[in-house]
Amino acid sequence: MDKLRMETPDLTQTNIEKLIALFPACVTEARGEDGKLKRAVNFGLLRQMLSDVVLEGDEAYEFTWVGKKAAIVEATRPIRKTLRPCPAESVDWDTTENLYIEGDNLEVLKLLQESYLGKVKMIYIDPPYNTGNDFIYRDDFAMSGEEYSEESGQVDENGDRLFKNTDSNGRFHSDWCSMIYSRLILARNFLSEDGAIFISIDDNEVDNLKKICADIFGASNYIATFPWRKRTAKSDVPFGVSQDFEWIICYAKSSKFLASIEGKKRKYYETPDFPGRPWRVHDLTKQTTASERPNSFFTIINPKTGEEFPANPNRTWAITEETFQSYYAVDRIVFPNDYSFLNIQKPVLRYWKEDDMEKAGDNFGRVAVSTKLPENIGMSQDGTKEITSLFNGKVFSFPKPVSLIHFLASIHTSSDDIILDFFSGSATTAHAVMQLNAEDGGHRKFIMVQLPEPCDEKSEAYKAGYKNICEIGKERIRRAAKKIAADNPGKPFDGGFRVFKLDDTNMTDVYYSAGEYSQDMLSLLESNIKPDRTDLDLLFGCLLEWGLPLSMPYTSEQIEGCTVHTYNDGDLIACFDENIPDAVIKEIARRQPLRAVFRDSSFADSPAKINVGEIFKMLAPDTRVKVL
Repeated sequence: MDKLRMETPDLTQTNIEKLIALFPACVTEARGEDGKLKRAVNFGLLRQMLSDVVLEGDEAYEFTWVGKKAAIVEATRPIRKTLRPCPAESVDWDTTENLYIEGDNLEVLKLLQESYLGKVKMIYIDPPYNTGNDFIYRDDFAMSGEEYSEESGQVDENGDRLFKNTDSNGRFHSDWCSMIYSRLILARNFLSEDGAIFISIDDNEVDNLKKICADIFGASNYIATFPWRKRTAKSDVPFGVSQDFEWIICYAKSSKFLASIEGKKRKYYETPDFPGRPWRVHDLTKQTTASERPNSFFTIINPKTGEEFPANPNRTWAITEETFQSYYAVDRIVFPNDYSFLNIQKPVLRYWKEDDMEKAGDNFGRVAVSTKLPENIGMSQDGTKEITSLFNGKVFSFPKPVSLIHFLASIHTSSDDIILDFFSGSATTAHAVMQLNAEDGGHRKFIMVQLPEPCDEKSEAYKAGYKNICEIGKERIRRAAKKIAADNPGKPFDGGFRVFKLDDTNMTDVYYSAGEYSQDMLSLLESNIKPDRTDLDLLFGCLLEWGLPLSMPYTSEQIEGCTVHTYNDGDLIACFDENIPDAVIKEIARRQPLRAVFRDSSFADSPAKINVGEIFKMLAPDTRVKVL
């Protein structure tokens, strides 16, 4: 039996394998940190293979900063962490499909990679805006001012600075770029092929963010920038210009992304003169002048009445006179007074529904989304009022209004989609998802991730008993769910959530580096699992290892004195007891789960492990069996 790795996969090697599959000529070897040779990519040759000209020199169009390469390495570096379940802080633990995860989002995203790869329809994040006082993420790629100056060329050969007042400003942006870059690299992996990410940002980093997103998602997958009005104009602002708007940058995973306004459909008419052929009308003019399109500058005459409709010299007809005649011959021209229910002042073009359906295919009936947000989208003050009303006090500053996230989710997600927010803050996204589900009967699931950033001891939140932002977020979901249920009687929705907290691995250090222990450490080998870890900790650690979602139902039962856990009706069966008898092993095997997991110490010796393997070969040959 193989052992579970109990650490996130090495994404660097995974990416290398993908490149090698595409470009086998670029395979080379390199020595790793352990001195052993391993497969690698000859990037110089790869660059040449992707070019149709001979490359000379290193010049290229690119967006870079000091620390970018380190940010890429940090995104793919494996970690030895886990997510520990906290049923006591959860709501409807046994039935909910929503998740709330406490921990640094970079590490949490690494842990969730296998379980939610390509399964998330929408990501919304509201990251730190880099205003100078809200940067809280200190990643491994952060470097000292001296290191930055050396790498960016801001010192001369004598160690003197070449430029004044650039160190703090340059590094100010570099740190932020590195922070968001590594997280977005991971975020892209979560998106389904028709998925998209929406990122709120202000003027400080909007330009850099778009370049970073183009780097990661591809410039061709840029969808739009939605301007969001956060406040009404202020007078006491620098330069006398009030920056009243923030921006929501949207990038898609691929060209399969499509947004639409639910409930809005094109109007089709059914009339006796065209039985069974519904039709709609479209403007017959175009924004061109007579000098630009002289062939379209003519007078349309209604053949039935002789009424004349001269072209506007500043907005001509969209067709030529010859095309008009051909269209009229096949009933595609509609004149005023042809139908009493149409209020038109000039000829319009008729479109048949059958033609629209053939042209649009699966997209038929969708109405395009405008980057101009609806008038009912709230501002910052509305977001503050919402959370203040829930808590009877101001426990969080400047949350986004529920209506904003509600709108974004409504134009892009449907019933069973997953929505991820890994800068969860006060959990506005969770609030919006529950609200939308209650309104349209959907079953969208949310995954909230938030660093347990401490609340200022002078803040109202701290005085109200909330020691960190996560405590505010969880309580908001609880209170919002109750309010939504009261406001929407008879409309069920999932108002619960499972809480998980980022922690060190369930395994002892000896498990990973057995060759480094000494004689006085032999007692640690009695168990490779930390003594404070429960069966539930181990079960969900195995789910992460095997790439199973954390929101599925499970049962625990006693079989001949042993506790056996069955996850999602047989996706995985686990037993972590010591000295498991053969009868229990056989019962688990008879159920033929897809996966089975035991502790390494569940068996007395190697022959016992071999016996387990033989039992599964006989009773459940398709079951994958591992030990931890």
